[in-house]
Amino acid sequence: MTSPWTIGIIGGSGLYAIEGLEDAQWIAIDSPWGKPSDEVLCGRIGDVRVRFLPRHGRGHPVAPGSLNSRANIDALKRAGCTDILAISAVGSLREEIEPGRFAVVEQFIDQTKGRAASFFGDGFVTHVSMADPVCARLSDMVAKAIAAAKGKLATGATYVAIEGPQFSTRAESQMYREWGADVIGMTALPEARLAREAELPYALVGMTTDYDCWREGEDVDVAQVVAQMQLNGKLARDAIAGFIAALPAEREPSPIDFALEDAVITAPDQHDPAVLAKLDAVAGRLLNPE
Repeated sequence: MTSPWTIGIIGGSGLYAIEGLEDAQWIAIDSPWGKPSDEVLCGRIGDVRVRFLPRHGRGHPVAPGSLNSRANIDALKRAGCTDILAISAVGSLREEIEPGRFAVVEQFIDQTKGRAASFFGDGFVTHVSMADPVCARLSDMVAKAIAAAKGKLATGATYVAIEGPQFSTRAESQMYREWGADVIGMTALPEARLAREAELPYALVGMTTDYDCWREGEDVDVAQVVAQMQLNGKLARDAIAGFIAALPAEREPSPIDFALEDAVITAPDQHDPAVLAKLDAVAGRLLNPE
């Protein structure tokens, strides 16, 4: 059964607002998982509902390791999102992905430490598949939008997520290249995992700002990153506008809409009511079937 689109956009470093949003208002959304990074900017572009969340908050007060990704994803689910397009600043681990090029991510390597990575645990044990961690449909549509906006594009990228907030050492940067990673960042995990648990198709576009430090004589500093983010920002906004404008009039169901099917392993008589209460949005389709 088709349905309308409600696109959640998670803006990373350098993307703190959405242009052309009609009837826009910032709305505070309470989450049982804690405080989201910011209020959610709700509005529409044409007939498409849009929900924008600045990942680090307006003005960038929230550090990568302090992000409450559970609250962020839960808030977007409560805001009615059907799909999520995430934008992140990334470093490049490949010569051919130069600063200014946009990389559509296909796979992830997780090197984060100690971040809450799941909505599920004791009382409602659930295992979702992450073999293909992004939505191929969304990724293809956003790649076409970037190309239409005349952006330089790389597809099929593997993203290694590090804890930060420090940039990587040269030895680490070389190691990640040997592992097959193409871009490096600090925020896409556990965000992508949580979106899958919330049955939200997720696509990630990396805006390349630098070459990390694997190249001889290369280093990374914030001034360099910020300068490139500013150059990337307009094209990112143009690509988002094109992506939304090109969406089909009606949304066909995605297999990711049913990611929790057959994923719960805890017997019904062992479900913890307190845990279920926190999952009212994330797993609402499963817990409250119509």
